[in-house]
Amino acid sequence: MDKLWIAATLMSLLLFFLGTGVWVALSLLGVALVAMLGFTSSPAGSVLATTTWGSSASWTLTALPLFIWMGEILYRTRLSQDMFTGLSPWLQTLPGRLLHSNVIGCGIFAAVSGSSAATAATIGRISLPELSSRGYDERMSIGSLAGAGTLGLLIPPSIIMIVYGVAAEVSVAKLFIAGILPGLVLMALFSGYIALWSLLNPARVPQETETLSLGEKLWRGRLLIPVVLLIAAVIGSIYAGIATATEAAAVGVLGSLLLAWASGSLSVKTFMDSLLGATRTSCMIAFILTGASFLTVAMGFTGIPAALAQWITGMQLSPYALLAVLTVFFVLLGCFLDGISMVVLTTSIILPAVKAAGIDLLWFGIFVVLVVEMAQITPPVGFNLFVIQGLTNRDILYISRAALPFFLVLVVMTVLVVLFPGMVTALPRQMLGG
Repeated sequence: MDKLWIAATLMSLLLFFLGTGVWVALSLLGVALVAMLGFTSSPAGSVLATTTWGSSASWTLTALPLFIWMGEILYRTRLSQDMFTGLSPWLQTLPGRLLHSNVIGCGIFAAVSGSSAATAATIGRISLPELSSRGYDERMSIGSLAGAGTLGLLIPPSIIMIVYGVAAEVSVAKLFIAGILPGLVLMALFSGYIALWSLLNPARVPQETETLSLGEKLWRGRLLIPVVLLIAAVIGSIYAGIATATEAAAVGVLGSLLLAWASGSLSVKTFMDSLLGATRTSCMIAFILTGASFLTVAMGFTGIPAALAQWITGMQLSPYALLAVLTVFFVLLGCFLDGISMVVLTTSIILPAVKAAGIDLLWFGIFVVLVVEMAQITPPVGFNLFVIQGLTNRDILYISRAALPFFLVLVVMTVLVVLFPGMVTALPRQMLGG
């Protein structure tokens, strides 16, 4: 009971900080300091120093600013406009038109980055200004980006799948393959909601004034070729084993610069603007990650995640009841922790209960990814919401309201995976056996 009281106190304090306009990273750091100083006997200063170094001195994280820089180059040169010009004729017959570009763009980029934050930040840099300039509804633009940005966790390669695979001793290759079909279904659900919303709110979707023949669509479609080739090069270098994610990100930056130079839209000004823009966004995300890492460690010292997980394990629930409780548990943890930290802190404690309930650990890995995706956009303190707030300078409550329908779509997707487990397990067993 004491742990629940501590958790409620820290949650209230975090909401107070955020509600009064304190920077997200400073809010996380402040709550972590209160947790360390008020509820543990550990040295807060030493833990903060080691955590800050540990969270920033990571080779894996170097891919994040590179992918963001690639997006900045595409955004600040003619390439992003060309991409939307080439994509527009093919989407104009769909209800919602270019709003689907967030879903398509995030789905493609998720296969490159493996990071939810990088996916939301990179695609957001390109899509939000274009959609705004074309008169699309801002709330739907932001909401669709928040929802589709979570695809970075589900569509392989995914960092969180690697973490879970190691912790649960499940084949990472099988997890990657298992995420493909649910990822495609989730993209379809996001697009389906956008189409339904557009049909119900036709006045809030700009009308296309052009009627193009197939030949004209193909001619405009040629503008997509440079960006498609760039993405294919980045994805191909990863899947062919030629490059790591970080090396592929460097390939993406170099390719973006070459394409921008070839299109004649790369200048000293656009180069410096893209570099400074990527620096600002990367620093913002890195600062939030530092605060989240310190809060993760502080929560570990208080024993709250372990206590909650052990409490759930001791309830001896049926499989469906266990999954329902775990969904709520992970969504609540998402108010405090990033996705990888949630998996690291809780998997070893929860897995015995999952095994005892007869739940397939491969399937459970995808289930965990989905509920962590939900936690990333849980109003009002999901991590993706903070990233988009940094891009838009909008109030966090406004972004939360925009993301809420897509949070509910993720709930529907989670229910579908529970009802139809073959959606997860069929493809890896067919391809790899076992």
